[in-house]
Amino acid sequence: MALPIIVKWGGQEYSVTTLSEDDTVLDLKQFLKTLTGVLPERQKLLGLKVKGKPAENDVKLGALKLKPNTKIMMMGTREESLEDVLGPPPDNDDVVNDFDIEDEVVEVENREENLLKISRRVKEYKVEILNPPREGKKLLVLDVDYTLFDHRSCAETGVELMRPYLHEFLTSAYEDYDIVIWSATNMKWIEAKMKELGVSTNANYKITFMLDSAAMITVHTPRRGLIDLISPCETGSSSGQGFRLVLFTLGPST
Repeated sequence: MALPIIVKWGGQEYSVTTLSEDDTVLDLKQFLKTLTGVLPERQKLLGLKVKGKPAENDVKLGALKLKPNTKIMMMGTREESLEDVLGPPPDNDDVVNDFDIEDEVVEVENREENLLKISRRVKEYKVEILNPPREGKKLLVLDVDYTLFDHRSCAETGVELMRPYLHEFLTSAYEDYDIVIWSATNMKWIEAKMKELGVSTNANYKITFMLDSAAMITVHTPRRGLIDLISPCETGSSSGQGFRLVLFTLGPST
């Protein structure tokens, strides 16, 4: 019996329609290799579990009790992409150094067209309040990938993928800050990752709200062209001021 599955990877969705319940997790990974170029041993398929544990490669898909067109998330990197990451960084004047930012980039936050974009985004973007903000608390905005979620790891489970002492850190931060989760991805994948890490259900701290890519704006500079403002928590420089303004304006006042 055919078992259609939809796999999310790299910002795209891939339909798998040729496998059946008798095929294994490894068969699925092999098929995904033909679609994405990611080797099976580099793939992590989140949400495929048997008795609460990640499904091994020899587990049949039928044993996973998946509904037709179930959506799962794949983590993994092509070999050529890994070589780019692990190799020495190229000399590239187009890379913006957040800690040595040039005047040109610093000034973009005050340009009229960018202020208009921020105003429009604040007006149009709808924030879902998960827990009400607390009186007198500042706002701490945390990115997901690389910060909370090690998506380049070879690990399989949420416990292995999360940064060490993540819950201890968030518990401590919650004493003085309301916490917001942000990522330049779709909201459903942010929610899936937070559930996988146990962040959205932890009893020791609460998430005030979450922001996805729809809260972002782009800016244009004569030298660098279009730049996505995607660093809401930078300190020590002004490079993130424009996007921080979006985030803090969207955040309900206390």
